[in-house]
Amino acid sequence: MGFVKEFKEFAIKGNVVDLAVAVIIGAAFGKIVTSFVEDVVTPLILNPALEKAGVSNVAELMWGSVKYGAFLAAIINFFFVALAIFMMVKGINKMKKVEEVEEVIAGPSQEDLLAEIRDLLKNK
Repeated sequence: MGFVKEFKEFAIKGNVVDLAVAVIIGAAFGKIVTSFVEDVVTPLILNPALEKAGVSNVAELMWGSVKYGAFLAAIINFFFVALAIFMMVKGINKMKKVEEVEEVIAGPSQEDLLAEIRDLLKNK
């Protein structure tokens, strides 16, 4: 098998395409969460605390000569990314459970049950 043919089979497999889509959606999702942290959380929650500390940006926070602000910002960003992913997975799992319940509830139709009863009565 030629190299080009092998590569083509590998590249068009479902797993590779699914992974590519996941990476693209993940990058877009990361931008949404970053915007949420920078544009919503920081102004509402962190700005009052930063004003009391006498700084305008989280990255400027220092303790002596140690700049811990950027690390703190990364922790806050991670927390909200993890929270958003948790909520998304929780919602997806809830939708899956609803689909499973609908499948169980559906069961055989009345016609199917009547046909079974008819066949059983014929066999007696």
